[in-house]
Amino acid sequence: MSKLAKFAEKNGVKYFMVSYTDLFGAQRAKLVPAQAIAGMEADGAGFAGFASWLDMSPANADLLAVPDPDAVIQLPWKPDVAWVPTVGVMDGQPVDQMPRGVLKALVARAAEQGLRVKTGIEAEFFLLTPEGDAISDPADTAEKPCYDQQAVMRRYDVIAEICDYMLQLGWGPYQNDHEDANGQFEMNWDFDDALVTADRHSFFKFMVKSVAEKHGLRATFMPKPIEGLTGNGCHAHISVWDLKGKTNVFADASDPNGLSKKGMQFLGGIMAHAKAMTVITNPVVNSYKRINAPVTASGATWAPNTVTWSGNNRTHMVRVPGPGRFELRLPDGATNPYLLQAAIIAAGLAGIEAKADPGARLDINMYTDGHSVTDAPRLPLNLLDAVREFDGDAVLKAMMGEAFSAAYIKLKLQEWQSFLGHFSEWERRTTLDV
Repeated sequence: MSKLAKFAEKNGVKYFMVSYTDLFGAQRAKLVPAQAIAGMEADGAGFAGFASWLDMSPANADLLAVPDPDAVIQLPWKPDVAWVPTVGVMDGQPVDQMPRGVLKALVARAAEQGLRVKTGIEAEFFLLTPEGDAISDPADTAEKPCYDQQAVMRRYDVIAEICDYMLQLGWGPYQNDHEDANGQFEMNWDFDDALVTADRHSFFKFMVKSVAEKHGLRATFMPKPIEGLTGNGCHAHISVWDLKGKTNVFADASDPNGLSKKGMQFLGGIMAHAKAMTVITNPVVNSYKRINAPVTASGATWAPNTVTWSGNNRTHMVRVPGPGRFELRLPDGATNPYLLQAAIIAAGLAGIEAKADPGARLDINMYTDGHSVTDAPRLPLNLLDAVREFDGDAVLKAMMGEAFSAAYIKLKLQEWQSFLGHFSEWERRTTLDV
């Protein structure tokens, strides 16, 4: 009996969602009866790759999504269904452009160097009306809504249900809060190996949307869904360990920043490749309304626009809140969970290999005094600039994989062209009377 068949028998699972995440982060799945899962586990579920955001054509052979039984998650809100992520195979060969495979390859590359990357993410989202055109709580109007006690309790049923499920799954959730925008929330759970975190991040987005729908609401991770309010970040906390996961190789108590030489080099790689990474960490047109935004209603965007790092200072792209780890504050809610982790590892390993220097630590308030920093690189202003930065970074493209990089650049340029072809209300309003 296959692993998944045994899992079904033991846990009362009737169906499996055999799932993959495409290049744009969309989750694709087939609902497979438990009686048929053994065959899928052996050979994969067949998909037409062109029908999702992958660089394929209708003439391509079947994309076979082969389940990873060690990553299966039973749906707490519908326990007769289990979700299982996959790796892609076509014509007997791995599909190099598929995000989970890109991440697995980089995890293996880090392991060859005796390194085990562990990460945690802070996923922010809005709870909107079903139509998605307004925040769902009409009483959530505070000028400074962050950590609003009353507002979080008005959405207790949704937030507590999601947190209960994470507790049930053993993820170690440890805090939930109302965030800096009206209608916005953040939920945190324990850090883990990069692939585990990516799988959980992917499932979390699915779970939050499903629970919100159950309560008659709409959840969105869109970077900037409401004009004038703080956007959805997806901050990543990064540390690197030995292969046994027992010794933090980033930690050095004798260093003023609490980071070892290898930790500083990994950080140096993030700094060196940040502009190119942005097309992955901030992958949609709307992303650049968050990281290049004017001051929000609360008084701060909480998002960077320059490549700088600091100690425990949230106004920089990277902060070092404590010894042995750092926080990358660049990513937003649209980032692909697998590509986010892959880009972090790729840039960090490139930094170690190049013995990269992260540059000087800055301790100023970048929101008020950033104009005084004249030598810090600016982050891309739009999606096209971000694509061009990635395309021009031969090192990062090679680390991420040439097949993936070519496919991603191609589809992102198509997305940009689609955006340019859109006739906006702004154009009509500002140009009709010329």
